[in-house]
Amino acid sequence: MRNLRRLLPLVVLSLLSAALAPSAIGQAQAGSRSPARAHAAASYQTGIGDEQAQMFNDAHWRQLHTRIARYIAPYDAAVRPFSLDRAKVWIHAAERQHQQVLVAFYHSEYTATRLPSVAVYQRDVAKFVKLFPNVHQYQSWDEANRGNVPGAFSSPSATGAAQYYQALIRVCKRCTVIGLDVLDQANIGGTLGYISEFKRAIGRLRTIMPSIWGLHDYSDVNRFESWRTRELARALGGQVWLTETGGIVQFGGAFPNYHGSGLRRAASVIKYMFGVAGSVSQVKRLYIYDWTGGVNSTRFDAGLTDAHHNPRPGYVVVCRQLHAAKCNISVSSR
Repeated sequence: MRNLRRLLPLVVLSLLSAALAPSAIGQAQAGSRSPARAHAAASYQTGIGDEQAQMFNDAHWRQLHTRIARYIAPYDAAVRPFSLDRAKVWIHAAERQHQQVLVAFYHSEYTATRLPSVAVYQRDVAKFVKLFPNVHQYQSWDEANRGNVPGAFSSPSATGAAQYYQALIRVCKRCTVIGLDVLDQANIGGTLGYISEFKRAIGRLRTIMPSIWGLHDYSDVNRFESWRTRELARALGGQVWLTETGGIVQFGGAFPNYHGSGLRRAASVIKYMFGVAGSVSQVKRLYIYDWTGGVNSTRFDAGLTDAHHNPRPGYVVVCRQLHAAKCNISVSSR
């Protein structure tokens, strides 16, 4: 859930937070499975997703020695100076740190409720690809199955997502284009249906069926469960990258951070998250979202650091998982 989502209207965030309500999580935990343990030698790569370039100058990030990072860019960033400047700063900073960058396209920052035609989408992403010749990994649409919220944002239908995918592989023939990128949600019935329709649309278009797929498993791991991740991985087939995952520190009234309770909860979720990734053989990459946390008034916050870039308890879990040198550090209480 990217930083732009913090700006969504209250009604949107209320709907999203209801899907992850603590009451539901508490009930789920009562009957949840024990966390699976991550493999001693992890079978997947770990990276960070974020939109703040300052991350790459942070000594706490550098000691993790990650090699992959993910950035969410508006599909029309190449023709919007503000969006393009932000993308340039972030991607060039990542490249200086020898990161393999995965770019996920998303709705415009200026016309979030209006989906582009396939022709416009293809034209704009082609310009973006040309501007960043060292980026070779892309996703055609971030969380394509999020649905539509009037006045906030629109998401493509499964058929539309397939058309965007086809357009992207046409303009980036030497790229690795990850297939459908989906959010798990509390009830995965709709997500399973979306995946099935996407695959049928790929068949109708007679284009290449993806071999790598993107999944965001917030609903699953923040309930300390893994069945959603497993079922969706089976439905997707092939290799799965957890392109967004992590522990929620604060999400409106549903996930408060009273006296540091959200920080402790998020750290426990991150530990569980690693276990789930290590127990699902299809998972080959994991991108923790995100690095930069918010302030008390921020509605969605899953940062490994606070707003002043001080590490939180969740960071320590990541630090130890990645065997960094200095993990016994003071942590933020915010």
